[in-house]
Amino acid sequence: MSFISTGVEYGLHCLLYLTAPAPHAPAPGVRDLADLQGVPAEYLAKVFTKLSRAGLVVATEGARGGFALARPADEISFLDVVHAIDGDKALFECREIRERCAVFNSEAPVWATTGVCSIHAIMLAAEKRMRDELASHSLKDLAEQVAAKAPADFSPQIANWLEERTLNRRGDHDTHHLET
Repeated sequence: MSFISTGVEYGLHCLLYLTAPAPHAPAPGVRDLADLQGVPAEYLAKVFTKLSRAGLVVATEGARGGFALARPADEISFLDVVHAIDGDKALFECREIRERCAVFNSEAPVWATTGVCSIHAIMLAAEKRMRDELASHSLKDLAEQVAAKAPADFSPQIANWLEERTLNRRGDHDTHHLET
């Protein structure tokens, strides 16, 4: 079992598409982003509810409504996304096993239970390093890394794909409206 959920991974991929939208591309909706990544829309809707509650995304209005980043990409860290989707949970929960050593005859000596458990102290240090690392990377950093790897036509392909979906939905809606 991983500490960071799959929802965080999907959330980061979705937010990546929102970091630098094409000038005239529609704001993608949850269904669009779900289809783009091959994940159920219902699952991604739950992720976006959490991202929205955390103030990382906002819903855009209008016929071409979808989602946009709530603040600049360089102000949203990986840690923000982890907290939004998974919550601010501890990496390790000490069970104070040190108190139950059989040789203590049901009463642990003070030396064994004074201060933070040595195992827990190491886990706290590891958690701090992990959080610091996650906090040091922004969505902007991620977008720059992907842009450096992806071919130049990748972003326009995504924008075109989203635009076609929006036009198709709009056409379906207009056709349905005319039949009614």
